[in-house]
Amino acid sequence: MKSAHEIAAPLLQRSQSYQSHASDELTGAENSPIEQVALTVPITDNRNLPVVTFRMWTLGTLACALLSFLNQFFWYRREPLSITSISAQIAVVPLGHLMASVITDRVFFKGKRWEFTLNPGPFNIKEHVLITIFANSGAGNVYAIHIVSAVKIFYKKNLTFFVSLLVVITTQVLGFGWAGIFRRYLVEPAAMWWPQNLVQVSLFRALHEKEERNKGGLTRNQFFLIAFICSFAYYIFPGYLFPILTSLSWMCWIFPSSVLAQQLGSGLHGLGIGAIGFDWSSISSYLGSPLASPWFATANIAIGFALVTYVITPVAYWFDIYKAKTFSIFSDDLFTASGQRYNISAIIDSKFHLDSQAYEREGPLHLSIFFAMSYGASFACLTATVVHVFLFHGKEIWQLSKSAFQESKMDVHTKLMRKYKQVPEWWFMCILLVNIGATMFACEYYNNQLQLPWWGIFLACGLAIFFTLPVGIITATTNQTPALNVITEYIIGYIYPGFPVANILFKVYGYISMKQGITFLQDFKLGHYMKIPPRTMFMAQIVGTIIAALVHLGTAWWLMETVPEICDRAMLPAGSPWTCPGDHVFYDASVIWGLIGPRRIFGDLGYYSATNWFFLGGAIAPLLVWLAYKAFPNQHWIRLITMPVLLGATVNMPPATAVNYTSWIIIGFFSGFIAYRYYRNWWSRNNYVLSGALDAGLAFMGVLLYLCLGMEHVSLSWWGSDPDGCPLASCPTASGVFVKGCPVF
Repeated sequence: MKSAHEIAAPLLQRSQSYQSHASDELTGAENSPIEQVALTVPITDNRNLPVVTFRMWTLGTLACALLSFLNQFFWYRREPLSITSISAQIAVVPLGHLMASVITDRVFFKGKRWEFTLNPGPFNIKEHVLITIFANSGAGNVYAIHIVSAVKIFYKKNLTFFVSLLVVITTQVLGFGWAGIFRRYLVEPAAMWWPQNLVQVSLFRALHEKEERNKGGLTRNQFFLIAFICSFAYYIFPGYLFPILTSLSWMCWIFPSSVLAQQLGSGLHGLGIGAIGFDWSSISSYLGSPLASPWFATANIAIGFALVTYVITPVAYWFDIYKAKTFSIFSDDLFTASGQRYNISAIIDSKFHLDSQAYEREGPLHLSIFFAMSYGASFACLTATVVHVFLFHGKEIWQLSKSAFQESKMDVHTKLMRKYKQVPEWWFMCILLVNIGATMFACEYYNNQLQLPWWGIFLACGLAIFFTLPVGIITATTNQTPALNVITEYIIGYIYPGFPVANILFKVYGYISMKQGITFLQDFKLGHYMKIPPRTMFMAQIVGTIIAALVHLGTAWWLMETVPEICDRAMLPAGSPWTCPGDHVFYDASVIWGLIGPRRIFGDLGYYSATNWFFLGGAIAPLLVWLAYKAFPNQHWIRLITMPVLLGATVNMPPATAVNYTSWIIIGFFSGFIAYRYYRNWWSRNNYVLSGALDAGLAFMGVLLYLCLGMEHVSLSWWGSDPDGCPLASCPTASGVFVKGCPVF
């Protein structure tokens, strides 16, 4: 990677708005030491641009509410369509310019303290950034909705709307406390560069800056428009006409009656050997855009995925470890010892606790071998995260803890942002304390619904504050967030077993509040790059988060009341899209860790106790990499081996499937390695713009297909409608096991 003095001024031309006399501008020789940032982010700031405007409030609120509704609406579907904030980022541009041209520029209360205008001038880039921050709040999944779904749909127990609202808002806003504590470590340092933000920065510049077209070439605006139209038009094929493009599992076509071949080749229900998808929604749904992933992170994920999927899982399956052949090789279902679906309702007593005697009658719970190995990988990822950050980033953390930044350590963007009023620490602390108080009130006063005792809140907050920094560092440098929800489930499951709602609530407060804090930090970094006043950013995030929580919960509640048998795969009509894959995995986790408890599954009373050795393996792995780096300091590639990312590559599987990974890795290779190394000029101008165009085209066509065809139940039924074509991939291969639709061996 080049040093700061080797990097020339940004390739992209500056617009006139960045060249006004009010701009702060530094020389091209002073730039970010991260090359991707230097090539993408402007080193200028115009502090005279109006930011908090009527347009910003109107379009920001609208974007946040609309994305919250659409993302929650599509979340329950078989292929969850995630509509990113990039869609809103594009859609609001013509609306912003329209409002600037038609709304009066009259100044109200002129000369008085409350003077304001509805139209301060042309629609500008800083307004646009704040609108996108609002949209980011709506684009993210409100994880606490899983609790509502699990209790009301799967357990069929009572949870009132008011209690649900308390849980949703407190979990979302609690992350502000962690964000405030760790801003110094995760926003201001140049090394914390947050790759995903560069997609949005590129798009902002493409939409606002004037650019001369090179002879025989395209401007970024023209490139974006062409890519957007192609993405929009193409998605009608995997989205409606030809769903099999989601997973082309050619091994199943060659061997239509072979269970083994379909287990190996199925992209949706097997190991996905040779399977590939031509559906951007499938490619980017669980790992984010492969175009935004640095190549070293993509390589780590590819190695981790191959290790678990093509080495550990098949070896364990064909040696019949944990009676693996009795169950599907890849499934999120819970099984009895005979390979049948486990009847969870039979082991719950009238007080919503585990009925131990009924559990003894039903027998121990079993998992598919991939599901079990995925949990093992999660254990390894947990310890690897702590050890990796301690070894590779411990020195920097200690230095930042001792003192604030010195001038010599600040990069160009931090210098420009220091000219604005910062958000005081006590603002974050007040939000944190009020939130903790409200959470304790909810858990104590509504304990019959939430089950979690007051001390569980303090323990959850302790875990969140401990893991925010190491997980934040990995996210800010690799664009991948290690999923550490397992540790929260494990701890509370051991301390307080038999209470499923207490377990999932503890997970949400301990893990999701940390994840939400990292999301806030990522938005802070976006504002840092685009030079948005920090206090204005803070305000937009607070308001956007509350709007998103209200709309997400309202939408979920409406769907649960109006869609018959939602999420019940056994009762839904054939072909129904309302299968809720993410909620099924969440429910399974609540049964494993909360209702039955880790001791009966992964502990001394459990069948999977040997998977605890993964904790030790995860702790040792980063140490081996660190020792290798110290032994061969000139081999810089060794430091790029990021064990938390490598070992945590498959933590999204299930509900993610093999084809999600194989296709993502291929595109990540072409973008992060081939294009970045051999076509650097093209990559610097178009890579992130292409990512935004693909997201936006998909989102608009996906919504259009549902509104025009899905709501009218207009569907096609032919060979190309089957998204996988591997009906035998989920079959067991142990002798004497009978499963409907499968051969008996």
